[in-house]
Amino acid sequence: MYQRQKFRRVQISKDVILKSGLEEVVFNYLTNNDCRFKYEGMKITYFQPETKKTYKPDFPIRSSFIIETKGAFNSADRKKMKLIKTQNPKLDIRFIFSNSKNKIGKKSKTTYGKWCEMFGFKYHCVQSTKKEIPDEWLKEIKEKQNGKTRN
Repeated sequence: MYQRQKFRRVQISKDVILKSGLEEVVFNYLTNNDCRFKYEGMKITYFQPETKKTYKPDFPIRSSFIIETKGAFNSADRKKMKLIKTQNPKLDIRFIFSNSKNKIGKKSKTTYGKWCEMFGFKYHCVQSTKKEIPDEWLKEIKEKQNGKTRN
């Protein structure tokens, strides 16, 4: 019987252990482009009915937005992200998918990318673009972290 592979853990430093190869790619890209962030460096409180939870975003970019990397985007993650967005509407959470054209379920026609569009999340697909992060996102990070604003 096929068993899904567990997370590929990658230890970057004594305190930083990434949970996937995609997180490693984005971590290295942000680091190599001098973006200031702390991996899982913030906690966002949200409530599931009757339960207070916390969420640690993969890459909260200082003075900018949050990047959440996803290889697989399961039902529980989608539900959690909708709750977080509803309860924290000022947060700009963006997804980087290994493949945004993956379907959210075996019988569904909805892709990860389409789900993001339906619920107002920006997203990026590594597979189709062959880029870790869109150039516009990096430019936006740089402008915000250097104190420049767009006209």
